[in-house]
Amino acid sequence: MSTYRIAVLVGSIRRESLNRKLADALVRLAPADFSFHHLRIDNLPLYSQDDEAHPTEAMQRLRREIGEADGLMFVTPEYNRSIPGVLKNAIDHGSRPSGHNAWEGKPAGMIGVSPSACGTALAQQHLRNILAVLDVSTLGQPEAFIGYYDGLFDEEGGIGPASREFLQGWMDRFAAWVRLNAGKTSQSF
Repeated sequence: MSTYRIAVLVGSIRRESLNRKLADALVRLAPADFSFHHLRIDNLPLYSQDDEAHPTEAMQRLRREIGEADGLMFVTPEYNRSIPGVLKNAIDHGSRPSGHNAWEGKPAGMIGVSPSACGTALAQQHLRNILAVLDVSTLGQPEAFIGYYDGLFDEEGGIGPASREFLQGWMDRFAAWVRLNAGKTSQSF
């Protein structure tokens, strides 16, 4: 059986991140032929074009792990109505140097949880705009702007009963999106 490798990018580096918990819970809803690997983004230097000629090991690792992935799952909070700086920094590192965009052609899904009533709607809108210019095909529906509530996660760290059906539907659509688009690049269109 073929396995689809998914790179998971969590936009929060907080130890008790709700978005890391969401990412881990979503993995439990995935099909058996999907494997997930969290990309480490907290040790990347701030992006500077000056560093492109001599990338750090962390920069090289990020690009290598993006390249090995069949798909991308972005799980991000919303900071000041946008994506966190640490996530944007990782995206910038993966897109450079010019002409060597590691993100190109990767299918992606985005989701996030926030204590606010509108969830992560604006962060995901900004992320979608950024990924479009990098030639990342993003899952359009269902959109999932999760407002945190007690019971979102069950005692074992899975998705609680009130949101399980919706989030299972999101994961099913994400898996179908990856299967449909994995391996395509802009040159194959």
